[in-house]
Amino acid sequence: MIRSVNQVKKLVVLALAISLSAVAFLTSGPSQAAGAPVQDIAALYRAKCASCHAADGSGNTPAGKKTGVRDLRSAEVQGQSDAVLYNITAKGKNKMPGYEKSLGADKCKELVAYIRKLKP
Repeated sequence: MIRSVNQVKKLVVLALAISLSAVAFLTSGPSQAAGAPVQDIAALYRAKCASCHAADGSGNTPAGKKTGVRDLRSAEVQGQSDAVLYNITAKGKNKMPGYEKSLGADKCKELVAYIRKLKP
């Protein structure tokens, strides 16, 4: 089947548009299962962490008390390296789920930075 130059050009443009759309989709980052994307890290912390760790990081919630979560503001937690806190956030620990697959590495790093700002 012989195609004209114009047909070939149209196919090339169509293929390019499809490729660019695929790249945009694949690099847009993880979506939020609950609907609209979380706009800031404080909202992400409230959505994913506060039910156990409390809004202030104290762990003073029914779920936090039941599971024995640590006070994120404590010297023990704050004394851990970013790598250790990232690993716990990303991979999970004990009953805490990991968030790397659902949120991505960058959001897990942002959560670690947010935890660093919590004060007793």
